[in-house]
Order: sequence, then C-alpha cells, then structure tokens
Amino acid sequence: MTTVAAELEFKTGDKVVYPAHGVGTVAAVESQEVAGYQLEVYVVTFDHEKMTLRVPTKKAKTAGLRHLAPAAVMSQALVTLKGRARVKRTMWSRRAQEYEAKINSGDLVSIAEVVRDLHRAENQPEQSYSERQLYESALDRMAREVAAIEKIDRDAAVALLNKSLIKAA
Repeated sequence: MTTVAAELEFKTGDKVVYPAHGVGTVAAVESQEVAGYQLEVYVVTFDHEKMTLRVPTKKAKTAGLRHLAPAAVMSQALVTLKGRARVKRTMWSRRAQEYEAKINSGDLVSIAEVVRDLHRAENQPEQSYSERQLYESALDRMAREVAAIEKIDRDAAVALLNKSLIKAA
C-alpha cells in the first residue's frame, strides 16, 4: 500500500461505528481499482450481520464512520435513558420515520432517545409490532456500542441499559 498510516483516521483492528449498521471492526485498509481510479478503502466487518463494508478513506467522515463514543457521550446517553419518555402526538408513521432516522444517524444519544421513548414497563400496555421492531433495533444498536465501549458482551450491555430504563420508570 502506498498510503502513510499516519494520515489515516482508523487503523486495522479499531472498533468503529457506521450509522446504518452499528459497530464494526476495521479489518484492513486496501487499495482497489474502481472505474479506472485507485481508491483506498477501509474494509469494515460487522460480525453480527455477517457483512463486510468498504468505505473510501476520503469519504469516511462524510459517510459517518466514527470511533466509538467517548465516555462523556456514553454517560449522556445513559442519562437520556433515565429521562421521561417524550412521545409526540403525531401520526405513528411520521414518528416511526423520525425514530428510524435517529437510529440510522449513528448518534448514541439520539438512539438512547428512541430506546427511552419506545420502552414499555411491565405495567404499561403492549407495543404494536412496528413499535417493538423499532425498539429492538434501537436497543440492539445501542447495546452493541455500549458492549464495545465497556468491553462486555451484548447481553451484559442490554442488562445494563435495562437497569437504567427500569430506574427511570
């Protein structure tokens, strides 16, 4: 490879977050030829989705590829979970779109807002199928990042998040 590693933002083995897919690992930095152009790409693997993604190094920032959230953002997300649910009285389809956009933003605090707003305690009415799907998606995305940050497995991260949610209820 011709690139100097110092100018690359991510190194092989780094845990990174890609907004639409969550936490992955930089498996390699490769040089590929695409449409006659030499292109340097980060090869990011997502074990939970059994998927590999190639992100051009020059477009990584605009694509939203980022390092795991720092401790301050992590604690802010946990505080957000403990807050009161803010459910707008708009049509479900519009709220669902907003929730989906927050989940795919890759922002840990926005994802925490979705988890908080869609969480149902034992004594609350059942969720609809689509609410449950969005809740599970947001919880999974958040749990995977928390697990990577805290160096614990996903289930332990879900337990940690649920503890924060139950205290809030």
